Amino acid sequence: MSRRSGHAARNARTAHIAMIGIPAVSHVLPSLEVLRELVGRGYRVTYANDPAVADLVVPTGVEFVAYRSTLPVADNDWPADAIGAMGVFLDDAIQALPQLRAVYDRDPADLYLYDIGAYAARALAEGQGRPIVQLSPTYVAWKGYEDEVLPGMKALPGADAYWARFADWLARSGATTTDVDRFGGRPRRVVATVPRAMQPFADRVDTDVVDFVGPCLGRRADQGEWRRPADAERVLLISLGSAFTRQPEFYRNCLAAFGDLPGWHVVLQIGRYVDPADLGELPGNVELHAWVPQLAILEQADAFVTHAGMGGCGEGLMTGVPMIAVPQAADQFANADRLVELGVARRLDTADATPEALRGALLALTADPAVAARSAELRERARAEGGTGRAADLIEAELG
Repeated sequence: MSRRSGHAARNARTAHIAMIGIPAVSHVLPSLEVLRELVGRGYRVTYANDPAVADLVVPTGVEFVAYRSTLPVADNDWPADAIGAMGVFLDDAIQALPQLRAVYDRDPADLYLYDIGAYAARALAEGQGRPIVQLSPTYVAWKGYEDEVLPGMKALPGADAYWARFADWLARSGATTTDVDRFGGRPRRVVATVPRAMQPFADRVDTDVVDFVGPCLGRRADQGEWRRPADAERVLLISLGSAFTRQPEFYRNCLAAFGDLPGWHVVLQIGRYVDPADLGELPGNVELHAWVPQLAILEQADAFVTHAGMGGCGEGLMTGVPMIAVPQAADQFANADRLVELGVARRLDTADATPEALRGALLALTADPAVAARSAELRERARAEGGTGRAADLIEAELG
């Protein structure tokens, strides 16, 4: 009997596991293979999210539960200041909680899983007295985080009003954790779908609460396949992810840097905000797409130009591909620096990413035997963390 069918056979009844997420593609993708695995083990899995991401979620076999999100993911129109951005997530949680209760008070889950941005999920689970596990697609708080990071955030303009509004909502939400800092930053249980190598102060993370399982990757056949051209000596993937892709000048610099570079085949993903006509005539060694099956390409690539989102960092480490990090926003700057510290990347800020700098970084990076050795080492470490199977095992243990 296979491991998967064995799990299903041991279920005396089908437990209900509910995942509650937010409609940001970079937050949806990391958990999908875990959910697919849980469905395969015989559990009933529901997934609550905005209909905008239903096409990504439904192929896993889960039951999709639609709720309306107010997060500005459709046009990527996020507030520029940190407190404003945090307020957007709080607003979304406040309006999402009644929608989630309308479904899950009638059909409560035996265990809730939730994304770091889905505050309403924790309030729902605590109000029902149900166990809950955070599936974190990024790094987590460490011992000392409250003393080292939060004071600076609380000194920002608008912070007092934000914390007061959060506390007021918690008091009315049914949550049993009413301290804002603990509610937002200290989950009861965490399965982090990132390599431990990317975690700041990893030695100070509470291992009784947090398990790093590394990227949970599957074949992602529903995202399409990609084959390395037979005449390609080396392959370069360029992708700024799904959100921060309004960068036509950067793409033109990439074309000038890597177009017709001897021996290199280039795959350029530009997202949905840029008109390909604005990039001019494509060099013969470049293929251009709005969206690509990133993992399928990275498994065959020799280098990766990335915005250093945590998903891209994890996939780059998991496939052992050296990276040029061009951070755009949020945690990407810290991620880029971490990749450099790990010895597998060069960082170029967008303003400095001239054709000459991009080409020089690629040639230096891919010619360095120390980078190759370090990439191979971190690839094996990330794979050893267990990925999808271990994540599902840990979630099952919380049901026990």
